[in-house]
Amino acid sequence: MGVIQRIKKPTTRKGKKVLHSKEPKAEEGPKQCIFMQARNPSERTRKLLKDIYDLKKPDAAYLSRKNDFVPFEDAGLIEKLCYKKEAALFGVGSHSKKRPHNIIFGRTFDYGVLDMIELGAEEYKAMSEFHNMKVLAGIKPCLLFNGPAWDLNNDLKRLKSVFTDFFYREKVETIRLQGLEHVLSFTATDEGMVYLRSYRIQLKKSGQRTPRAELEEIGPSIDFKLRRTKLAADDLYKEACRVPREVRPITKKNISKDAFGSKLGRVHMVKQDVNKLQTRKMKGLRKTPMEKKERLLKQKNAKKAAKLAAQAMEV
Repeated sequence: MGVIQRIKKPTTRKGKKVLHSKEPKAEEGPKQCIFMQARNPSERTRKLLKDIYDLKKPDAAYLSRKNDFVPFEDAGLIEKLCYKKEAALFGVGSHSKKRPHNIIFGRTFDYGVLDMIELGAEEYKAMSEFHNMKVLAGIKPCLLFNGPAWDLNNDLKRLKSVFTDFFYREKVETIRLQGLEHVLSFTATDEGMVYLRSYRIQLKKSGQRTPRAELEEIGPSIDFKLRRTKLAADDLYKEACRVPREVRPITKKNISKDAFGSKLGRVHMVKQDVNKLQTRKMKGLRKTPMEKKERLLKQKNAKKAAKLAAQAMEV
């Protein structure tokens, strides 16, 4: 007979608040991420993880302890740490003779690993090697995905979704031009190479109302090579991407917009008799005494005709 697990309810206000924060929400904020080191990480791998952690801050945690595990063979430690830290994203760095300078990006769903994509850092230039001004932590970057390979290759298509989840922050309705300060560029090739570049946007005078934008590279500069992947099944991925009913937009029927942006609506009504329609009473529309006499005479003649027809029916 199995052991029945006892469910302990929170008794303090702080405990209730912690459990309430772990409950699923219709509109979630920025996803948390943890960065950890696996078996024998190299110096390049550690610096690379640190730079990506700096780009993700403050929605990230960096674990400096080394862990002797292989994520593609056993992901139990990742799931345990993600549950403990309330993180939906993770990055793991490792190094071996077969797979040097290895980086694994992944995400979880329902405290289980959903996707894992392994990349190799072929070329790397750290952020500290660029001696210029950086952007502030917490700024939402503008993501650029260059190349048709992002839509043609299934693995690269899923990697694009993972990168979007990594650097997505709060949802914004409007964009201020001076608020665009950081750009992350991802370029994919048919050979499986992914080039990551980071730029700072500089707005300069152009002699017009719209300023001239220039890009200054601030690092890191990484050339990734696509290696192993462990993608979720189609039904599980569909369940993870399901939008709650509370967030779905309500479609309004019979409402459209024209080319100028004006809202047009269609109203359905029963058929009306125009002759009986009540209009505004005006002096100019009043009937003359002669017209009133003619209307009364017509009504009397109609009543007499109806009365004679009824008598003829009785005979």
